[in-house]
Amino acid sequence: MSKTAIVIISDPKSGAEESLGRLLNAMAAAYDFKVANEDVQIIFTGPGTRWPEYLQKEDHIGHKIYKEIEDKITGVSAACSQLYGANPSGLDLISNNPVPGTAGLPSLVQLQKDGYSVLVF
Repeated sequence: MSKTAIVIISDPKSGAEESLGRLLNAMAAAYDFKVANEDVQIIFTGPGTRWPEYLQKEDHIGHKIYKEIEDKITGVSAACSQLYGANPSGLDLISNNPVPGTAGLPSLVQLQKDGYSVLVF
C-alpha cells in the first residue's frame, strides 16, 4: 500500500483559474487514492489554509468532493493560518515543524520519514 501526503498551497484569493485548478486536481488525486484504499492525507499550508473556509460552503464548485475526502484532511499549518488570516473551522492546526518565530508548520521531513510521498499542489 502506498502512502501519499497531498499538500495544498494554492491561493483562493488570487482568483486565478490556475489556483482553482490546482485545488480541484489535488482533491481529485486525494479522492483517487481514497477509493483505491491507499493511505492518503491532505494538508493545507501557505495561502492554501484559506481553502477550507471556501470549500465548506455548499455553493462552491469543490464542496461535494471536499465532503467526500474530508476524513482524509490531517489539518492546516498553524503558522500559515495566522499569517494568511485563515479560519480553518473544525480542522486541526499542524505545528510539528517548530520554525523559529512561528506557531509551527507541517513537517515534510516527518512525512517522508513516515514513508509518505509528498505531492504539492
